[in-house]
Amino acid sequence: MSDHVLSAGGAAWGTDANLSPSKPDAVLRFGERPRDYAELRLPKGEGPFPLAVIWHGGCWKQGVADTAYMAALATRWQEQGIATLNVDYREVGDGGGWPGSFKDWQAASALIDRVAQDYPVDRGRVTLVGHSAGALPALWLASESGAAGPTGARTPVKARAAIVLDGPGDIGAEASAFDALCQFSAVDPFMGGTPAKAAARYAAISPRSSAPQLEEVLFVQARLPAPSQETLAAIGAAGAKVVTVANPDASHFDIITPGHPVYERNEAAMLEVLKGR
Repeated sequence: MSDHVLSAGGAAWGTDANLSPSKPDAVLRFGERPRDYAELRLPKGEGPFPLAVIWHGGCWKQGVADTAYMAALATRWQEQGIATLNVDYREVGDGGGWPGSFKDWQAASALIDRVAQDYPVDRGRVTLVGHSAGALPALWLASESGAAGPTGARTPVKARAAIVLDGPGDIGAEASAFDALCQFSAVDPFMGGTPAKAAARYAAISPRSSAPQLEEVLFVQARLPAPSQETLAAIGAAGAKVVTVANPDASHFDIITPGHPVYERNEAAMLEVLKGR
């Protein structure tokens, strides 16, 4: 992937030379595995603050990415009055994929209520945010799952909105485009089969089967095109306002890099969603 830069230690995916990440106010755990953690950053002031729950990308492949490359964006939003929870999870190669990553996402989502109880966070203004592969948990968590889902039957995580940053809206329908972005086969190894051979799995997590229960969904795209009209209609089927913004001149990382002109021209729209007006 030409826009992806991996550090020698495998922790930094992408680059940011504009903002040094702040030290998290707390590192919260949702399990015993090394990657079962989330970094909480709180704005200055009394609150209550809106909360952005951030899911990193990395094509769901171990060694490509973790929370480190999203820390600058989390810090920028912290400066703008948004509490941020920057979440790690397992990927293909360290126990992730179907169903491990989904189990981690579900377990991590329990931190939202914990944070709202223990810190000055407004539980009614929670936004699930996903960059690249992180789009999947940002949308899936807000959807209802039946028994065929990766973690069995579950109710939607309560959130007001979602922001997708150059990620897919439906990985089955957009598998080819996402694999092209990753420059390797990412979707099939993650799902445990192709859309044809594992059709039930893809259907179980598709917004066409169960729409996210959200008020707003904002897609800020760059290398990936906006989802199809069918997918957008499915995401909006439960009443969400769905907005897509194209940035065809941007790289995969420009839109998440504070200080970059592409990020700057999209920030107001993101903050409007995050703050819930």
